[in-house]
Amino acid sequence: MKFVADFHIHSRFARATSKDLNLENLDKWAKIKGIKVLGTGDFTHPLWFQELKENLRPAEPGLYSFNGGEARFVLTSEISCIYSKNNRVRKIHVLLFAPSLETADKINAKLGWIGNLKSDGRPILGLDAKELAKIVFNISEDCLVVPAHAWTPWFSIFGSKSGFDSIEECFEEYSKYIYAIETGLSSDPAMNWRLSALDKITLISNSDCHSGPKMGREANVFDTELSYSGIRNAIKEKDPQKFLYTIEFFPEEGKYHYDGHRLCNISLKPEDSKKYNNLCPVCGKHLTIGVLNRVEELADRPDGFKPEGAIPQKSLIPLSEIIADVLGVTPGTKQVDKEYKNLIEKLGTELNILLDITEGDLASATLPEIAEGILRVRKREVFIEPGYDGVYGKIKIFSKEEQKKPIRQKTLL
Repeated sequence: MKFVADFHIHSRFARATSKDLNLENLDKWAKIKGIKVLGTGDFTHPLWFQELKENLRPAEPGLYSFNGGEARFVLTSEISCIYSKNNRVRKIHVLLFAPSLETADKINAKLGWIGNLKSDGRPILGLDAKELAKIVFNISEDCLVVPAHAWTPWFSIFGSKSGFDSIEECFEEYSKYIYAIETGLSSDPAMNWRLSALDKITLISNSDCHSGPKMGREANVFDTELSYSGIRNAIKEKDPQKFLYTIEFFPEEGKYHYDGHRLCNISLKPEDSKKYNNLCPVCGKHLTIGVLNRVEELADRPDGFKPEGAIPQKSLIPLSEIIADVLGVTPGTKQVDKEYKNLIEKLGTELNILLDITEGDLASATLPEIAEGILRVRKREVFIEPGYDGVYGKIKIFSKEEQKKPIRQKTLL
């Protein structure tokens, strides 16, 4: 069965998230986006876990449904491990997958002795990532432990600020059980292919969404049995017949693609950062070294290298951003929301619109410029000002000359 999965999401119990992130709205947004399997997120939080136990019902093996909805939920949670190792402070975010509510309950019981699980949907534990893996795998070998957003400067396994140079350095003897990493918004598989050490690792992509509309901005497309074991095996085996492709942000749009210093509005390519000895040319403070620079540092292959057996990728821009770019407004405005709902009503799910709907059907459902925008994104014909130091990149589909044309002042009536 072919389906889309987004494993890394959060509930309303995580910091800096929408208060609308309850099971009802997660189920609703999964349907709008075209996502079949959705991570529960935050299963370590006691109040959220209680809601999961009360409201989720067993569906296919290891998967759950809410109130008879079409979406399937898989038990996932993100842990923030902050600890000292080899005389350095490490800050690693790790995504956990559990095959059942019972297994998640046992994990919570163990971790509850180590830190305060009530404090945040993404709890901070003074726990070595290796020790976290040991605890989880001792409870169930069917769990998955996945380093989250692996390249962001802070809170990631390869982060420039507090990470490691290899999976083995981080997880030691448990490295053989680490089958996947999450690439994060500021990197994509093509960047990760430059590291031969990751050839045996499956690259997964998820939204890490803090609100419903952000769901599915990155995701995974499978063609396998709809079950926990089917998903786990597809990830573990890295089988391109079962794991078809990942859906990606353009990595330049991520918040940490380039190096930079936000307070001074400084954004630099890696080669330019070196000229300044990784110091801000305005204030002299240390730059935040971004993902592209960090990949360059660890890579042992040239840009553009693709290893044999690599899972393909497709890069997209969220539909609301495409509509906003055409109308010359910002996402979240009433104009954008109205046209977004129009397209969903006429053509189906957002991911289906972005990936599969024909040119003719797009043209009959919306403005020619919006249809053209969707088609250009499929061909990667976009203009991007890369993100840096916590600032999202700015992405445009139409050139400045095209934006000046009168057609762009049209309103949708």
